[in-house]
Amino acid sequence: MGETLIRKQYNEMADSYDKRWNTYITKTLSILKNWAEIAPETTVLDVGCGTGELELLLLRQNPQQVIIGVDISEKMLHVAQQKCHAYFHVSFYNVSVSELPFENNSFDIIVSASVFHYFDDSNAALKEIKRVLKPEGKVFILDWCKDYLSCQICDFILKLVDPAYKQCYTQKEFHRLLASAQFDIERAAKFRFNFVWGMMIVQAISQT
Repeated sequence: MGETLIRKQYNEMADSYDKRWNTYITKTLSILKNWAEIAPETTVLDVGCGTGELELLLLRQNPQQVIIGVDISEKMLHVAQQKCHAYFHVSFYNVSVSELPFENNSFDIIVSASVFHYFDDSNAALKEIKRVLKPEGKVFILDWCKDYLSCQICDFILKLVDPAYKQCYTQKEFHRLLASAQFDIERAAKFRFNFVWGMMIVQAISQT
């Protein structure tokens, strides 16, 4: 039910999404890209890729980067495909994070930006992410952080008015989720920009 609502919501806003959220997208994805420092030879999976802005950032730096983006909104993916049509090493799949159509140990790097607060089952999402990540691979996740008052207010309001929304987490709660999914956290940070957005970012690896 949740994914159906999210798909409908983002299909409706796909054409205006980049313009409407330009400042937020530019700021958060630039931070994620700089944090991840993705090497040119690595294979990358972007979970909840939306309109492909992160793909474009990476491909402008390295046109040969192998990237797969997945999202449940086919119209957001259509925008992403249009942006990245000139690059031959990027592809997009209209699938759910809970059922990734990839073999075990497929990716060197997995990234996810601003989508975990919509997942019906974050544990299931992390389990699938772990499955397709190579043993020495890294995960980079950026999302809203409930340690900030502004995000606490947004969390409260969205639960009332947006049936697709699930929840955001404190940094401690999110780190517990990662630990329960058998990830080790290598580094983490919190930051905010303008009045509203309080964010957290984490780099993790699979436990051996």
